[in-house]
Amino acid sequence: MALSTGFNHIATVTADLDRVVAFYREVFEAELTFEMAATDDHPRMAILDLGGGSALNVFEQAADTIVGDRTTAGSRGPIDHYGLAVATHADLERARDRLVAAGADVGEIHTLGDTWSLFFRDPDGMELEVCTPVTARAMENAASR
Repeated sequence: MALSTGFNHIATVTADLDRVVAFYREVFEAELTFEMAATDDHPRMAILDLGGGSALNVFEQAADTIVGDRTTAGSRGPIDHYGLAVATHADLERARDRLVAAGADVGEIHTLGDTWSLFFRDPDGMELEVCTPVTARAMENAASR
């Protein structure tokens, strides 16, 4: 058994903190649990509770200081993307509908091994993923649609 219990948080950067916070609150019902104004030695930041003990820490930086091309795999830096977990296939469909309503670029739901997966692009163009475990019931329900 692994010593760790999963991810506590993932940290990311954006040039528009308010836009990113609004996106995660609208689509994923994330709760803003902490916000800090910029200081001389620390950028403005927000912490969003994504549920299940996971958080997204978002730092605001000038666009010209953000390294890499968020839209191209292999050019995003050493961490390519992250996947947000939802409990059921129905929740995954609900996330897809909310992403579409928020104007996100959204792919199709498909399976990757034992996981249902939905890729999308956040307001900064970063390709990310929403996932849920494949269950026999979810497979039957998806096939009937």
